[in-house]
Amino acid sequence: MQQIMDGMEQARQWIAAAKELAVLTGAGVSAESGIPTFRDDETGYWSQFRPEDMASEAGYRRDPAHVWRWYQYRRERVAQVVPNAGHEALARWAQRHPQRMTLVTQNVDGLHQRAGSEEVLCLHGELMKNRWLNRRCAQCDLEHAAPGEPPSCPACGNLLRPAVVWFGETLPAGVWARAEQAANRCDLMLVVGTSGAVYPAAGLAQIARRNGARVVIVNPRASELDAVADALIPLPAAQALPELLQD
Repeated sequence: MQQIMDGMEQARQWIAAAKELAVLTGAGVSAESGIPTFRDDETGYWSQFRPEDMASEAGYRRDPAHVWRWYQYRRERVAQVVPNAGHEALARWAQRHPQRMTLVTQNVDGLHQRAGSEEVLCLHGELMKNRWLNRRCAQCDLEHAAPGEPPSCPACGNLLRPAVVWFGETLPAGVWARAEQAANRCDLMLVVGTSGAVYPAAGLAQIARRNGARVVIVNPRASELDAVADALIPLPAAQALPELLQD
């Protein structure tokens, strides 16, 4: 316990001294709000299906109605939970220290935004938003899609799809570019609630370290990024972040 306390105190000092703080969050942060990680998300009926089949363009084209219902179910689950103390601590710190934090997340649930964080870089998209499956025609309008499972363009039949990154798809280029810039510029990177197994997101910590930044990892379990960390905080985000980010 003393070792954890010492690590927390050292990390607090580094955060206070950092001119630019980059934060990368993963599924562990949202799990504390009651959102299971992607692969453990479903029980009962939905547990019969592989996540990869429900989160790929090929799977969507095979059975768009079924996959759309799965995402609607996930959206209903997310709507029932609230941001936790970890989300709130990040939002408060950014509000107190304008222009000093860049928040990058692998999560698609929008809990950071609901906690008050602005300009969140959502590497894997946003669950509560939609986009078109195919190239849009002149009449494709997200606000006036024809009802259905899924909704579609009344002019050309183009289908709506969740605005998330599916297996086999590249990350949004503009979002990734800004995340890379933050990793290159920061004095300190805080990695919270991620296993460090999903790339290219996990590579941001390695980019920061190569450029001379310190890396602090907050995770109750070991991660694949522990080797690049200057400090390991083996605590849940909702417990650690309010203490780390207090002034």
